Amino acid sequence: MAISKELNERCQGNCEICSSAPAVNEYIVSPKKGTSINDNVALCTGCNAALDASDYNALKGFAEGSIWNPVAPLQALSYRIIQGAAGEDEAVAAASSAGLDEEVIQWGASALIQAPVHKDAFGNVLENGDNVVLTQALDVKGTNFTASKGTVVKKIKLVSDNHEHIEGKINEQSIVILTKFVKKS
Repeated sequence: MAISKELNERCQGNCEICSSAPAVNEYIVSPKKGTSINDNVALCTGCNAALDASDYNALKGFAEGSIWNPVAPLQALSYRIIQGAAGEDEAVAAASSAGLDEEVIQWGASALIQAPVHKDAFGNVLENGDNVVLTQALDVKGTNFTASKGTVVKKIKLVSDNHEHIEGKINEQSIVILTKFVKKS
């Protein structure tokens, strides 16, 4: 996206990460929407390409300097780059020494927080609508039956707030099943 007049004035025409190349792209620091100059950072082509490729190692050295800039979106992006390249401990240390607000730290860390992945007993990634097979007999709580080993559960649903649980139907009963007891079929 082209750089707005206000952002160009703030960055004085230079990339806000590396400071050595002309700024040509307006980068929205997610999860913000880009509706304000305070959501965006001005980047050169190289820094923008590295961010798009999640190549945080290529930008880490620059971010260690740009984290000291008083501009909140640049601080958040710098924190994100350092965390992506070196890990949370180094990012927290850099944020602490730069005196970042907790809100800026959470903004920076927000894009690196990944949703849990549901995996079966053998490490296969499960998705909504998959069919699974029980790897052992399970007593189904609240019913009068046991689901036997080898039972096929069709069209499972992932439990969004717990990556160890899926939902499925056995004998027309909707139940929650632990992922460690299923194999993707």
